[in-house]
Amino acid sequence: MSTLLTNLGELMTQDSEQRVLRNAAVVIDGERIAWLGAAADAPAADDSYDAQGRALLPGWVDSHTHLIFAGDRTAEFEARMAGEQYSAGGIAVTTGATRGTGDYDLTRLALGRVAEAVSQGTTYLETKTGYGLDVEQEARSARIASTVADEVTYLGAHLVPAGMDADEYTELVCGAMLEAVRPYAQWADVFCERGAFTEEQSRRVLQACRAAGLGLRVHGNQLGPGAGVRLAVEFGAASVDHVNYLSDEDVEALAASWSGWDGGAGADSRGTVATCLPACDLSTRQPLAPARRLLDAGVPVALASNCNPGTSYTSSMAYCVTTAVLQMGLSVHEAVRAATYGGALALGRESGNDADGERAVGSIAVGHRADLHLLNAPSATHLAYRPGMPLTHAVWRAGVRAR
Repeated sequence: MSTLLTNLGELMTQDSEQRVLRNAAVVIDGERIAWLGAAADAPAADDSYDAQGRALLPGWVDSHTHLIFAGDRTAEFEARMAGEQYSAGGIAVTTGATRGTGDYDLTRLALGRVAEAVSQGTTYLETKTGYGLDVEQEARSARIASTVADEVTYLGAHLVPAGMDADEYTELVCGAMLEAVRPYAQWADVFCERGAFTEEQSRRVLQACRAAGLGLRVHGNQLGPGAGVRLAVEFGAASVDHVNYLSDEDVEALAASWSGWDGGAGADSRGTVATCLPACDLSTRQPLAPARRLLDAGVPVALASNCNPGTSYTSSMAYCVTTAVLQMGLSVHEAVRAATYGGALALGRESGNDADGERAVGSIAVGHRADLHLLNAPSATHLAYRPGMPLTHAVWRAGVRAR
């Protein structure tokens, strides 16, 4: 079945041309975009949908979430709002609750969070392990994650469990635990931060995971200056996430990592995306990541929700976009691009990933996956102009109406 979406007041493609079309239309054929252009020139289709002047965007691509968890950390949140400083130790609370929850309930909880995200326009998402922290539990988390998310990241290097030697645990992460999760994961991550993993421990994790064939990501520079960005660039990680505290050298290294990239399909020339997590920054009362500074330096930026129970219990990408516009100095177009194409770039799923677009998400172009987000507004500007309002009108995920 083909479907014509017509009478679009605004169509923001976020493809390589970054076009904004008025009075536009799109044709979906199966899972893919078959045509786009002026509504007056639209071809016939099996079915049609009148958008009545609403704006159409690519679906949000949420490239950083932690959805496989159980339990509640509102007490920690209240303490932080009362002035207590955030530290990574709260992860242990979630680890205990997650370990004590059965497969059925853990899967049900994760599916509920995915459904919430999709209802707000998210059509492609990554999620991580990291609340199991032993071989059996990390493998279980990865297996469940593979049934609910589009991409799975192994984050055994999230926190050293209480009572374990940090170096011995790092060896476990690099050995038996990695082997157990490998069938389910496409990526590996490490929390390179004070209170988590040192530079040397992080290096060992990245080396082992790269040797196992996993793509790399890094949690870095969240709680203060550190080695996260430097390691991410050195290892050719697809993204470094948080990036609240950046030196001039960090920004220069990220920009230099893109010097050989022309927007094409060459994975070897693709640099390290800086993923900003503004909902987390606000919750932890850290300075907002310097997205404006990064973009001005030529560093591609992604926006992601970081949905997790301790520091960012939201899957609202619209909230992240709004914050980026109102508080981080991005234009609406830049913020939407970071939350769509930027997330796809951070996952290696951007528009230029292959010749026929079979893997492409985060943009609206012929041949790309039909992941579409129709707003109940005439333009994307309303995301920041009317902050906090429920503006998602309809969602298509791989060509299927999901809301």
